[in-house]
Amino acid sequence: MDYLMFLKAFVVGGLICVIGQLFIDYTTLTPAKILVGFVTIGVVLGAIGIYDPLVKWAGAGATVPLSGFGYALAIGTKKAIQKDGLLGVLTGPLSAGSAGITAALISGLIASLISKPHAK
Repeated sequence: MDYLMFLKAFVVGGLICVIGQLFIDYTTLTPAKILVGFVTIGVVLGAIGIYDPLVKWAGAGATVPLSGFGYALAIGTKKAIQKDGLLGVLTGPLSAGSAGITAALISGLIASLISKPHAK
């Protein structure tokens, strides 16, 4: 078992979370804006090729946070554009992000079925 791989993933994922926590603590940005910012940063860094070496080095530590979701969208779009041309702009992000989107929807559905919502 490669313990160094786990350590790299833990450190990189932890640093990404620390950055998010610093934004929450020291800025007036809402958590929703910070999360959207992480996805956007992942898309931009993935599109220009900066995020890929981090993913190869840290593995899940770079792909599990929301910036990794943005990276997946960018990579899926690039591949779909190479394969399908301009149509890939629409199909690429949807096919690349479909697993994450589906998991979020199913998790939200299950949480809504087992919890008792109430108005504040």
